[in-house]
Amino acid sequence: MTKYDDASWHYGGDFPQELPQKNSATHTGMFLNWCINNNLHSDELSEDHENEIESLKKREITGADFVIDALDGKFSEYDLNDLGNAFAKDYYVDETDFGDKFSSFATDYINIFDSLAEENDFEYETFYHIEDTYENYDLMKQIIDHRFLEWKEYKNLN
Repeated sequence: MTKYDDASWHYGGDFPQELPQKNSATHTGMFLNWCINNNLHSDELSEDHENEIESLKKREITGADFVIDALDGKFSEYDLNDLGNAFAKDYYVDETDFGDKFSSFATDYINIFDSLAEENDFEYETFYHIEDTYENYDLMKQIIDHRFLEWKEYKNLN
């Protein structure tokens, strides 16, 4: 089984003590939220978490809320369908051929929020200080949309 991410990997290390543990899943939540809203999630996830997925799609909860509360902080191949896993293995995972040629999710995430902070004359103290908001998700969504199109072209899926 491929485990893409686990909140405990983050809050178990250099995680800032002043932040809630939920912040360890902000980035994962944004990616999984995008996958769910683009029907790249597994049937198993749909069956097991129908109500939470509906709340996510209505923006009543965030992706980080979903990852922490529904998935116990873990994001794995069981959460995505075949197309979603193929994309995640090339884009969400670091150091892939696709990531080297275009970008990885983590690089895009850091770059967009560092640029936003710089435009507003501040700096995020850490990766974990990025706010878990739908405003931020909408920024990241645009980048993931673009990377998904690049990925489909890269894989000759168009």
